[in-house]
Amino acid sequence: MIITRAPFRVSFCGGGSDLPAFYEKYGGCVLSTTIRKYMYLTIHNYFEKDQIVLKYSKTEIVKEFDEIQHRIFRQCLTDFNLKGIEISSSADIPAGTGLGSSSTFTVALLQLLHTYKGEYVSKYKLAKDACTVEIDKLREPIGKQDQFAAAFGGLKFYEFMPSGFVNVEPIIMNSESYKKLENNILLFYLGGTHSASEILKEQSQNIKTVNTARIQQKMCDIARQLKEELQNNNIDAMGPLLHENWILKKSLASGISSPLIEDVYDTAIHAGAMGGKLLGAGRAGFMLFYVPKAKQPNVKIALNNLRQMEFEMDNSGASIVLTDKDFI
Repeated sequence: MIITRAPFRVSFCGGGSDLPAFYEKYGGCVLSTTIRKYMYLTIHNYFEKDQIVLKYSKTEIVKEFDEIQHRIFRQCLTDFNLKGIEISSSADIPAGTGLGSSSTFTVALLQLLHTYKGEYVSKYKLAKDACTVEIDKLREPIGKQDQFAAAFGGLKFYEFMPSGFVNVEPIIMNSESYKKLENNILLFYLGGTHSASEILKEQSQNIKTVNTARIQQKMCDIARQLKEELQNNNIDAMGPLLHENWILKKSLASGISSPLIEDVYDTAIHAGAMGGKLLGAGRAGFMLFYVPKAKQPNVKIALNNLRQMEFEMDNSGASIVLTDKDFI
């Protein structure tokens, strides 16, 4: 048996600039971190060598690749030409909640299949190939940040070049600042799920207008500013920059926000949060807030109707959890 895992991500600033419609013309950047919540995939040999068994939210048993209903499974298994296997997936967080679950799944699956075949793959190739699967082959109207975050892990600044190359730069802070950042982030679950593809498709179209492109460029400027502030150990800059980024993000596409989201955001700010945002493309999922320690009890009381999730940063990225050496 082989087990791989990949972490979910939290994007702070710059989201949307990883869409081809934007970065191919202007270049983009995102500052994000992965968290200690993971997608897990396992693989082992199946008794029937001409069949494939897939277990996720449903179970599929097929003989031909084109019979597979799950689009990412179908594409990847076709590419690797693998049968006689059983693959199972599980996750710490539901899909469609704004933490990059689809791309995290793709990264973990690619690493699983490469490991099964006894092949080493670099983190950059893992991320790049996941982008190829989702964006080029499956034609999903999404960006690149989720794939690279899941592969590399950690608190990082990603630059998306017009050429398609992605530069990956770690954020360097002292240990006290790192812990302060981790302690001052609160995550709350709104519930529900969304289709990132629908919202990002509209956002990609809107970026073609001059006004929307300028808004996205301002969001990139905020991401660059946040990078500098964090590396100067000015962690409290996160709050107001998150707030500025959120105000801009809401104008990129319809459906990003909602009356519920606005109410939760305003409630948190009035209770002492310095800034925040909805994670992911929009409509549902998790909300993140930067809250100084002294104000956190007030915010938690104000949002006590929502489920809080502990925020811990991951540094490992995609990894192999277990390998049966005799299996490969």
